[in-house]
Amino acid sequence: MGRPASTGAKGIQDMAFGGLFSTDIAIDLGTANTLVYVKGKGIILNEPSVVAFHVKDGKKQVLAVGEDAKLMLGRTPGSIEAIRPMREGVIADFDSAEEMIKHFIKKVFKRTTFSKPKVIVCVPHGATPVEKRAIRQSVLSAGARKAGLIAEPIAAAIGAGMPITDPTGSMVVDIGGGTTEVAVLSLGDVVYARSVRIGGDRMDESIINYLRRSHNLLIGESTAERVKTQIGTARMPDDGRGAAMMVRGRDLLNGIPKEMEITQAMVAEALAEPVQQICEAVMVALEATPPDLGADIVDRGVMLTGGGAMLGDLDLALREQTGLSITLADQAMSCVALGTGKALEFEKQLRHVIDYDS
Repeated sequence: MGRPASTGAKGIQDMAFGGLFSTDIAIDLGTANTLVYVKGKGIILNEPSVVAFHVKDGKKQVLAVGEDAKLMLGRTPGSIEAIRPMREGVIADFDSAEEMIKHFIKKVFKRTTFSKPKVIVCVPHGATPVEKRAIRQSVLSAGARKAGLIAEPIAAAIGAGMPITDPTGSMVVDIGGGTTEVAVLSLGDVVYARSVRIGGDRMDESIINYLRRSHNLLIGESTAERVKTQIGTARMPDDGRGAAMMVRGRDLLNGIPKEMEITQAMVAEALAEPVQQICEAVMVALEATPPDLGADIVDRGVMLTGGGAMLGDLDLALREQTGLSITLADQAMSCVALGTGKALEFEKQLRHVIDYDS
């Protein structure tokens, strides 16, 4: 992931001064996870986008960020607040986002730096100018000297190794925690893109709602996420049941804790709606694509990236709906961060896709 560390005199020099001089970084500021890529080193941080505050006399004090804060979600007493500052790919809580970015930048540079890093951040294609300004402002307030933005579908395609600078059409479907970005790219830019606010979070919600509606069982977000990652599937299992796991929640009829078995068939039923909406977004994109580029996509197929793309059998469900060949990227979860990092490494060649001044 990134170039190997240099050796010899220069390598020793780099190690000695690594913590002193600014190193440019790329951030995939995701709804569910934040990944940080350091120029020349690759991805060196991948943590949940969660901040926990201690609230005393109306004042907030950061208690934990990332992995530690995620463990507190849904389990905090009144004096502690665990927040996810990102919603649907954009900043929902400005102060928390700033604290989170600051924490991650400090964690990457363990020692103090002489100068501030240049940071490139990816944003959903459908982000409004106000949302883009909020992300840029948070990054600058967190200590960056310069903040560039790159559209998420472009970053995902670069990270998945797609030949986006060629004069041929490539389609990428990036399913994140908050949004699904469907884009057709050619000659290094977006020909068509659509951002639908459906992702891993919506899948978790669908599982929670299904169990509440059909089985009078109330489960928390972290339990729903565990169900999705362990036995989640986009298609009904062939045997009508599939794998199973036990979950604990609250029985809504008598209010006491209850344990029950959940099967893959139940999860497939719960996820039918978000999966259908992702399929529809791909179909709409195909209809809106110019015919020649559409023909390229039929030849090449569609690339799936993002954490949500790792849902079991999602590629098969999309293949059945669209008739296209669907490929899951090798490192689907980190494609956007890798692509944003490559934009940093090869900034001269990819300057046209980085926005420094909106």
